[in-house]
Amino acid sequence: MKPRSNQTYVGIHNDLHGGMTPIGGLIKDAWAFGLIPESETCEGWSTAQIQMLHDKVGAEWDKYGLLVSRLPDDIRARHERIHAAAVEKAKSMGWIPGYDCDPEME
Repeated sequence: MKPRSNQTYVGIHNDLHGGMTPIGGLIKDAWAFGLIPESETCEGWSTAQIQMLHDKVGAEWDKYGLLVSRLPDDIRARHERIHAAAVEKAKSMGWIPGYDCDPEME
């Protein structure tokens, strides 16, 4: 096993169910806030790069009280579009919401 500091992220499109993971959610939020272009998959990013993105996304969410309803219209629309497309794609790949946390769900 490689030391954690040498590990890199697989990229949102190579992640579980097309990115239905905490890091995938972070990337989708970064797209919505315009912190990175939607073409950026973060493939090959180091843990430190992901952490820096996490901090930037967190700072953006703090401006809006962590609520989608408080986002400006343009950001909210982009957030809804990005996340809705991700859910649709994940479901087509066999993702079941919550199943990753509770495999006894049916």
